[in-house]
Amino acid sequence: MNDVEDRLRAALARPGHASSDFDLNPDVALPAGRKLRPAGVLVGVTSFEKVPTVILTKRSSALKHHPGQIAFPGGKQDETDRDVRAAALREAREEIGLPASHVDVLGDLPTHETVTGFSVTPVVAVIRDEFATQPEPGEVAEVFRVPLPHLLQPENYQIEARAWRGQQRRFFTVPFGPYYIWGATARMLRGLAARMEE
Repeated sequence: MNDVEDRLRAALARPGHASSDFDLNPDVALPAGRKLRPAGVLVGVTSFEKVPTVILTKRSSALKHHPGQIAFPGGKQDETDRDVRAAALREAREEIGLPASHVDVLGDLPTHETVTGFSVTPVVAVIRDEFATQPEPGEVAEVFRVPLPHLLQPENYQIEARAWRGQQRRFFTVPFGPYYIWGATARMLRGLAARMEE
């Protein structure tokens, strides 16, 4: 894991640019003066497995926003959160039962703007110890892991399109087994893969 951790640290130290759900859709006109709400998600890489993995969740189909989609543990920054890193760690504890004591934060990727009006900071961290996964009832349908090497291979990413608000919206996907990872989650992972390539 030390080699992977060193590569992650080097990738995070490289300069980069913010991304958005609109990267592949330059014709979308974003409103001037829009206010984005801060949020943090945890890009948690396990160090206790033979092959490092990234922990992801499948959102409950009963949720109002993004039902059934694949996401990182995380969410909006609350008033009680010190910063977006604290929000990511709090949400990871609430959503999947990950104790903050098991996590070493390495750094942040550039922010990602979502169609739902959030400025999301991907917080990259190493998870040092195994833990008892506890999906939050009503919010998380499933917690699963994807091998990090799969997510770092640019050829595993595809660009697809679907109708959104009367227009064709293009987006990244990085499928894994039965899991269709797409949208903001895939875009942030693609950004990490690009940095790790440099």
